[in-house]
Amino acid sequence: MNNYEYIIASLPDITTGWKFGEKTPEDYIEEIVSLCSEKDRETIAFLMDSYNDEKLDAAFYSVALVHKDAFIREFFRFDLNVRNAKVKYLNKALGRPADKDVLTFGEDTDPKVLEAAASEFEEAADMETVLAQTDILTRERGIDDLMWEKINTLTTFNYFDIDAILGFITKMNIVARWFRLDEQTGREMFQKLVNEVRGTFKGVEYNG
Repeated sequence: MNNYEYIIASLPDITTGWKFGEKTPEDYIEEIVSLCSEKDRETIAFLMDSYNDEKLDAAFYSVALVHKDAFIREFFRFDLNVRNAKVKYLNKALGRPADKDVLTFGEDTDPKVLEAAASEFEEAADMETVLAQTDILTRERGIDDLMWEKINTLTTFNYFDIDAILGFITKMNIVARWFRLDEQTGREMFQKLVNEVRGTFKGVEYNG
C-alpha cells in the first residue's frame, strides 16, 4: 500500500481527554479508502459489506471463504465460527434446537468452501469462556477482544500491503461500534489502535 506512511501520519495525537469531536470512526475509514487504489477499494468494499447484516448470508461467506485475499479468507472463517458459536449458545440458553439459525451451506456448495467452513475453530474454548459471562456488555467486549487478537494474528507480518489496511479498518469498525455504545470504551480502543499502528510502523522503519 503506497500511502501507508501517509495514513499513519494522518492519525491524531491522543490525549487523556481526547474525543472524536466532529470526525467519527467512519470518517477515518472514508479517508483511508480515498487513498487506496481502485483494486484495493474493491477489496475494502467487500469487507465493508459484512457490516450490513442483510448481506451476511451463505452466499457472502461462500465468496469470503475462498477469496483471493488471505486476510479476507481467514478473518471471515473466524467470523463465521464466532457467529455460529453465539447462535448455538443462545439456542441452548433458550431451549431451542441446537442448530436453529446456524449458518450452513447447501449440498451444491463449492467443496473448498465446505472444507474451509469445517476446519477447526482454534479459539472455540476462548469463545465458550467469553459466552459464559453473565454481563452482556462484558460478553460483547470479550468477543471483540477475541476479534482484535485474531486481526493481530492475521496481520503480524503485514506492514505495507492491503492486509495491513484491512486489519486497520476492521479494528476501526470495532472502535466505531463501541463509540456508539460507550464513548469512553470507544476512545480507549481507538487510542490502542493508534498506538499499535504507530508502534509497528516505527519498528519497521527502524529495522528497514
